[in-house]
Amino acid sequence: MENMNLERDIVLALRTVYDPEIPVNIYDLGLIYELRVDEEHRVYIQMTFTAPNCPMADEVLAQVKQAVEDVPGVVSVDIDLVFEPAWDKSRLSEEAKVALGMEDDDF
Repeated sequence: MENMNLERDIVLALRTVYDPEIPVNIYDLGLIYELRVDEEHRVYIQMTFTAPNCPMADEVLAQVKQAVEDVPGVVSVDIDLVFEPAWDKSRLSEEAKVALGMEDDDF
């Protein structure tokens, strides 16, 4: 149960980090491919960007790391940046679709 609460808090923290070019947080954009918290409260995040040549990649990665490290109980954060599979619009949450004014037939 404790890891579930920690995971929930981590997701809330990730939702405070926004893509600099899109007014939607990285979690709802679907940029987080995997989130794991082990028994020692070490966090592993596999994530991507909407495009491999994102000019703000380093800044966003630093914001993600800081936001998750600031969650009480987190011991460490390991972020793995990947580009396979490539991000696409199907990964958007319903909240992101609404924020971007998209409908299901926009896909």
